[in-house]
Amino acid sequence: MTERYVRDLQEVDEDQVAVVGGKGAHLGGLARIDGIRVPDGFCVTTDAFRRIVAGAPSFDDQLDRLARVDPDDREAVRTLSARMRRTIEETAVPDDLAAEITRALARLGEEAACAVRSSATAEDLPTASFAGQQDTYLNVVGPTAVLRHVSRCWASLFTERAVTYRRCNGVDHRAVHMAVVVQRMVFPHAAGVLFTADPVTGNRTVSTVDAGFGLGEALVSGLVDPDVFKVRHDEVVARTIAAKQRAVDALPTGGTRDVAIDPRLQKQPALTDEQVVRLVRLGRRIEAHFGSPQDIEWCLADDDFQIVQSRPITTLFPVPERGDRENHVYVSVGHGQMMTDPMKPLGLSLWRLTAMAPMHQAGGRLFVDVTRRLASPAGRAALLDVMGRGDPLIRDALETVLDRGDFVPSLPDASPAAPPTAAAPASAPIETDPALVTELIERSQLSVAALERDIRTKTGPALFDFLYEAFEEHRRVLSDPLSLQAIMAGMEATWWLNDTLGEWLGEKNAADTLTLSAPGNVTSEMGLALLDVADVIRPWPEVVAFLQGVENDDFLDELAKLPGGTEARDALEAYLDRYGMRCVGEIDITRPRWRERPATLVPAILDNVRNFTPGAAQRRFEQGRQTAREKEQDVLSRLRALPDGELKADEAQRMIDRVRTFIGYREYPKYDIVSRYFHYRQALLDEAGRLVRAGVLTEPEDAFYLTFQELHDVVRSHQVDDQLIRRRKEEFRSYHALTPPRVLTSDGEAVTGAYRRDDVPDGALVGVPVSAGTVEGRARVVLDLADADLEAGDILVTTFTDPSWSPLFVGIAGLVTEVGGLMTHGAVIAREYGLPAVVGVDRATRLIRDGQRIRVHGTEGHIEILP
Repeated sequence: MTERYVRDLQEVDEDQVAVVGGKGAHLGGLARIDGIRVPDGFCVTTDAFRRIVAGAPSFDDQLDRLARVDPDDREAVRTLSARMRRTIEETAVPDDLAAEITRALARLGEEAACAVRSSATAEDLPTASFAGQQDTYLNVVGPTAVLRHVSRCWASLFTERAVTYRRCNGVDHRAVHMAVVVQRMVFPHAAGVLFTADPVTGNRTVSTVDAGFGLGEALVSGLVDPDVFKVRHDEVVARTIAAKQRAVDALPTGGTRDVAIDPRLQKQPALTDEQVVRLVRLGRRIEAHFGSPQDIEWCLADDDFQIVQSRPITTLFPVPERGDRENHVYVSVGHGQMMTDPMKPLGLSLWRLTAMAPMHQAGGRLFVDVTRRLASPAGRAALLDVMGRGDPLIRDALETVLDRGDFVPSLPDASPAAPPTAAAPASAPIETDPALVTELIERSQLSVAALERDIRTKTGPALFDFLYEAFEEHRRVLSDPLSLQAIMAGMEATWWLNDTLGEWLGEKNAADTLTLSAPGNVTSEMGLALLDVADVIRPWPEVVAFLQGVENDDFLDELAKLPGGTEARDALEAYLDRYGMRCVGEIDITRPRWRERPATLVPAILDNVRNFTPGAAQRRFEQGRQTAREKEQDVLSRLRALPDGELKADEAQRMIDRVRTFIGYREYPKYDIVSRYFHYRQALLDEAGRLVRAGVLTEPEDAFYLTFQELHDVVRSHQVDDQLIRRRKEEFRSYHALTPPRVLTSDGEAVTGAYRRDDVPDGALVGVPVSAGTVEGRARVVLDLADADLEAGDILVTTFTDPSWSPLFVGIAGLVTEVGGLMTHGAVIAREYGLPAVVGVDRATRLIRDGQRIRVHGTEGHIEILP
């Protein structure tokens, strides 16, 4: 049977991406939708492309070189990709292939004007659009010109931008093939783009139409600003009419040109409201067919819309799946847990199974549905108060939703509730007794020790039965009323001190100093303990030199062969025994722990060796304690000088004692969780290893792309869906490109809060003041703890800090993060160490350049970028 290299658009659909590429497949699907007009045309298949490159001299060698080239070497990528394009364009199209294309062209009209468009197999995908990465040619006339431009489309698979885009998205160059779409040219009155969901806010109920005169190329190329229409529920709710001075028109002999628009028409809308609404209805039909919001290119000719492309909008944050049509408001869990990176399916499911509240997942992140709490006055007031103290941007976003008045239902209070107050609690729920904290920690340690002992003997289905019981114990410990009371006692005492001393003494954030070196904070102790490890290593030059060259995680055994190496290894092992269950993003059980990757700690250890002298940990702790004591005496003295001063001083003293008793315990429940996660992880990895040896899984980490229940099923059946794992891996990669919103609605709208402050200097970056003081220094923008290279006096600027970042805090002068609030881990430890800190600074890692000098105002809550 003779190979067919050409398929009519009517023959293909969206399931044939491998044959006709993403664009061709989508156009074929569009052509099958009732009421949707697509210009007639055909596809030159990927088999034709394979035939061309197979016959191209040295092309295979060029592909090999492209795979090896450093992606950061822009000049090498540019040179090699240009050579590959030239090779393809200079390869003659075989006679039989040329004849088949010419016959298909004759069906359109041999001298018909055509659009010749690239259609790669990695294009218009749900996880990556590859928009604009390959070439399109408009108004191509005649068989010779069409064949020449088909070759150019094949070659455009290797434009520099396409090569770079594939590398960034983890797509193998050899896995991508090029088809070409040839369609009858449309000469429109107007053209543009329709987004069936708002591309800025993500709101799925709002469509956005961009429109201009002539061909859509004027908009795509940025030649003109478009008219912009927003449509909700079949009504134009907003419009912006641009002054459209230029348009792109087709030339009679082929090709295009940009032309000036008659000044009398420049401010005329390209579409009427009726046409806009009609277009949006077509878009909704297309969206329903493909099952996701679409980015649609359209043309209007003779008052008839024709669709020339539709692709998924890949930048929208997904919406949690719910089985109802009710409105929902979701708050991000990651912003509270200081881990906004995506999590793998096993990590998501484990967190949900062990969490104290129901959670919903989307985009690799977790969210809590707060709709019912917002619906009643008392629930709303309490939620906004807690959210406002934790992250003012979340509170403002929630208030933005509430201010609309029609999104959140209104429900009566379940029972009368007093409004929250900043006054001291009338009767303390627990006494200020350090023995209570000691008791709670001992309970936790006994429970974790029992888990470690009992889990060792469990394998197969019995392991999962055991783990379900372990999760119940996990939740029981977390929900211990005494533990919750201790946490709230420390937080409420902090709030009381800040609010009341601000009122009585006019002093901001007094608790920041009063909590310095508070006892029993397992996270701040972790940072100081690494200083002690550095003290052991510092006297041994050969050990220091060896650590400077460490690249692998098996260095501990080699370390012991050096003078002083045994002492160094023992110190590191002791540290890992205490803190080896921690890591960046530790709420995700799939993340490797320090015990598994001890080399992660080496840069911080070397920084400590270089930047500190022996005994720094003890000196630092004592200095903090002394500063807090002096601050306490100063506050009490000033209060006694006020009217009713003795009463105020006594009340403040009780709160100071209370905060120093309980605030350190604030970090312990997280330590308990991560300790348990370490044992869960080890047991599940051992089980995954058995599945690999049985030939069920390819590698142990494949288990991370299954939920806990799915992994349980695989262990029982010894059968796994390999395609599911591959799809989950692709989805996980795509989730890294998404920015998780603090607040998300069921309409898909990512609601962005604002600080709404007028007390900030012009040009300053605004955030939440969480640790008092002002410091000026060099900004070190660090996105990965393993890449940290800090010197004394540096200011750490990063996306978020969970407890694993605490070892870096001992060596810096200040802290700036994009995520966080008053009681998140980074803020607590910054106060413990006396570091001026501002958190919740939107886009801090992009607005502050590494190496810039900045001034952090930790009391006022802003950052100045200095000349």
